[in-house]
Amino acid sequence: MEYLIVTPVASIIFIITLITSLMAFSNQNLYGKLMLHPYNVSRGRYIYTIITSGLIHKDWMHLFFNMLSYYFFAFQLEPLLGHWQFAVLYIVSLILSDMPSVLKHKENYSYYSLGASGAVSAVVFSAILYNPLGQMMILPLPIPIPAVLFGILYLVYCSYASKYSRDNVNHDAHLFGALSGLMITIIFHPGILPGFFQQIIEKVQSLAH
Repeated sequence: MEYLIVTPVASIIFIITLITSLMAFSNQNLYGKLMLHPYNVSRGRYIYTIITSGLIHKDWMHLFFNMLSYYFFAFQLEPLLGHWQFAVLYIVSLILSDMPSVLKHKENYSYYSLGASGAVSAVVFSAILYNPLGQMMILPLPIPIPAVLFGILYLVYCSYASKYSRDNVNHDAHLFGALSGLMITIIFHPGILPGFFQQIIEKVQSLAH
């Protein structure tokens, strides 16, 4: 109940995503209707799937990791960013993270995409702007690193993987979701950048001494 009071938007998104994903796991008809199909979307059909594809997941593991990342960052971010701002960040980032896939695969009838990864990446990167020195881990390595370093490595990897990987993971959504999160957060709170760099500068100076 406390989450619903303090972070109502993050809580509602979390609950809706869980319920919709679980429903889709046992209903293939619903699953098919909610997935993003760039071939159709680029031709003006099933536009709603740009949003609904972010409410379903491939399997339990896909759902678990996305919602785990969301849980750790979204409920901390909403009070910092603002309630309606968080809603805008999540929804707009979900849309923007899907657009490169729509353009890239508009002639590929067999390509489908789903998952909240783009919007979750936006949440994570927005949180990094507020706390660049927070500790994060790159699974499965149990070694914590500063969030800003994690962010850099994540962007480099996603950029590389989107061009060369053949693992059926939508790395474009991860990359553009992360970039959308940064952009939207800076638009809402322009003053966050000086604070972001100040934290890093102070840390570097303390290490130098």
